[in-house]
Amino acid sequence: MLKETAQVAPAEVAGADGQELCGVVVHRKGATPAGAGVLGIIPGSMATPGFVVSGKGNLESLNSASHGAGRAMSRKAANEKFNWKEVNRFLKQQGVTLISAGLDEVPMAYKNIRDVMASQKDLVTVLGEFMPKLVKMAPSGERPED
Repeated sequence: MLKETAQVAPAEVAGADGQELCGVVVHRKGATPAGAGVLGIIPGSMATPGFVVSGKGNLESLNSASHGAGRAMSRKAANEKFNWKEVNRFLKQQGVTLISAGLDEVPMAYKNIRDVMASQKDLVTVLGEFMPKLVKMAPSGERPED
């Protein structure tokens, strides 16, 4: 099993104490690679900007950055708080066409992506910004990937 893991998660140079450690496997859950010069995309929500970034290679973060805005509330709380009439009105105002999603994924269920990006300016350089216009997520009732 370890052999398979090494093939899926290649060894990286990383060190939390500032020293390089060779052959360390970094498993990222809720993070994106941000080694020096590594390109990535950090999305906001279905109606907030996403960012094209270049990693700065910060070893204290294990060459990682956030992989998105992050949830501001649980899926259950979002399902209980929001309704499609209000959400669809908001998405239309933002110029977003929604193909499918559950209420647990609405933009208001996520943190402010600009605050998130500001808090990791030592991890990535923003190269570009884009707004979503067409969104397809797991339909309501289907298990999301996470």
